[in-house]
Amino acid sequence: MSKFPPELIRNFSIIAHIDHGKSTLADRLLEETGVLTGKNNRSQFLDKLKVEQERGITVKAQTCAMFYTTDDGKTYLLNLIDTPGHVDFNYEVSRSLAACSSVLLLVDSSQGVQAQTLANYYLAIEQDLTIIPIMTKIDQQSSQPDVISAQMEQLLGVENKDILPISAKTGINCDQVIPRIIENGSKPSGLVEAPLKALLFDSWYDEYFGVICMVYVVDGQLKIGQTLISAYTKKAYEILQVGIMHPEQVVTNALFTGQVGYIVCNMRTAAEARVGDTLYRKDQPIDKPLPGFKPAKPMVFAGVFPLDSENDFDKLKDTIEKLCLTDSSVHITRENSGALGMGFRCGFLGLLHMDVFKQRLEQEFGTETIITTPTVVYKVAYADGKEKLVENPNEFPDSFMTRKNGLSANDAVAVYEPIVVATIVCPEKYFLSVINLCNERRGEQKDIVNIDEDRVSIHYIMPLNEIIHDFFDRLKSLTQGYATLDYEESGYQQTEMVKLNVMINKESVDALSFIVPKDQSQFKAREIVEKLRKQISRQMYEVSIQCAVGVKVIASETLKAFRKDVTAKCYGGDITRKRKLLDKQKEGKKKMKQIGSVHIPQEAFLSVFKVDDGK
Repeated sequence: MSKFPPELIRNFSIIAHIDHGKSTLADRLLEETGVLTGKNNRSQFLDKLKVEQERGITVKAQTCAMFYTTDDGKTYLLNLIDTPGHVDFNYEVSRSLAACSSVLLLVDSSQGVQAQTLANYYLAIEQDLTIIPIMTKIDQQSSQPDVISAQMEQLLGVENKDILPISAKTGINCDQVIPRIIENGSKPSGLVEAPLKALLFDSWYDEYFGVICMVYVVDGQLKIGQTLISAYTKKAYEILQVGIMHPEQVVTNALFTGQVGYIVCNMRTAAEARVGDTLYRKDQPIDKPLPGFKPAKPMVFAGVFPLDSENDFDKLKDTIEKLCLTDSSVHITRENSGALGMGFRCGFLGLLHMDVFKQRLEQEFGTETIITTPTVVYKVAYADGKEKLVENPNEFPDSFMTRKNGLSANDAVAVYEPIVVATIVCPEKYFLSVINLCNERRGEQKDIVNIDEDRVSIHYIMPLNEIIHDFFDRLKSLTQGYATLDYEESGYQQTEMVKLNVMINKESVDALSFIVPKDQSQFKAREIVEKLRKQISRQMYEVSIQCAVGVKVIASETLKAFRKDVTAKCYGGDITRKRKLLDKQKEGKKKMKQIGSVHIPQEAFLSVFKVDDGK
């Protein structure tokens, strides 16, 4: 590939709310530039992961280089980054925007501006990117171009004349998108003659090459054979291969100012490929590295354990490290559970993020796991004034001291739970249903804004613990799929929380510990034991399922034993014969109960934190 000057390069991303047509538009742009042909043409081409194709959503940001020649004979290099739209993958969007100068902001012409549209819009504004507004799906019968254009003017601050109406499905006006990018998009602002500064913004693992890094060359140039230094680890790496994604890996031997591509340089572990790191040449030291990214802040924590902790732990460790190369937003620490053995405590950006992570472990690496009840990070205050962040329910205090005198330094005196500001956009006719749901989940109304005649934007301050479980599913169900949700953290608030300990045959199952509001503990405990009774198989002995707060049992269920009729062959005779057989059976069951173990299926762990519809 020949050298492209920065003025002939356009690095852009496609951002929007989920299901507003990002991947479909990406397909049209790839077709327009000849990247997609009859041989490799398939819908949503950049959604390469199996989980993306099955769920119909973008999970992983993907990059592709395109070449486009204008009528005046100039050939431009266009680097496209397709990004996710769901709130759980917001970190993917923020990383991708760091390698861009412009964004295509898509808005569905029938659904209008949604919660995540605004969230991504503000991300682009923060990074001072040029915004190119596009209205999609204008071919649909439900399309309202005039109404949605007015919305975009009001909420996004764009002018009506700048909004490009298209239909990526039918191709209407799609041929105008690339000229609009070239004309209105910004060129890279790097310095060609300056020392090399390359931003590492993504990576993945290859069986033969090890870690492959996606980089954005901010200043200078990067060539095969150079020795690079990591500003983070200070380690040196020799560049073995350089190339671009077009759409797969194409070797170019060099990357110049403003270009986006990949490098192979003998990195072997996830710890070395730190997202946001600055790479520079060994013979050209730099004064200051690039600012990088804010670390992803996990919102939901859960334990991830192999089915066989003795034999499969090392395999799970290896696969999680490889998967974290493509998903650097996951926070990983080791954990040891009395019930499940060795595993990991993983922090995720949301419940969908956790579910996708588990599915990718199974599909991409063939690793089956057990994931424990998800929880959020609580802040516990102690009598000596110190505070501790608790992300594992097993570390949560069993009780809180309320007396003023006689407290020891280790006594817990208060607990604070994380709260978020939730933004819900929905049709006005579902307004009361959404309000009732938010109030039911301990929400506090902040304000309500009328977007237009038919839609409202509702802002609530809510405990994160109430959001992470089934809130989104219930919201979609109540509004027939029309409501959208976005949320951002807003600190902590003091509340009364207790830890529910689940016990099977008097033995505590630490993997099923649950933190709930004190006033909901009785109801939650009753719900948990009922669900476990349905999920755990009957044994040859009686199984006791209990839920306790501290030492006090507040809910209990009993799983009856399988009963064999040991007196079936006793035809008449003295009653003592039957009693002798029954006593013998009773002693056998008692002994079996003492040495027996109860298998708890994965479905039991999942059922504990799923709330039934209508509750």
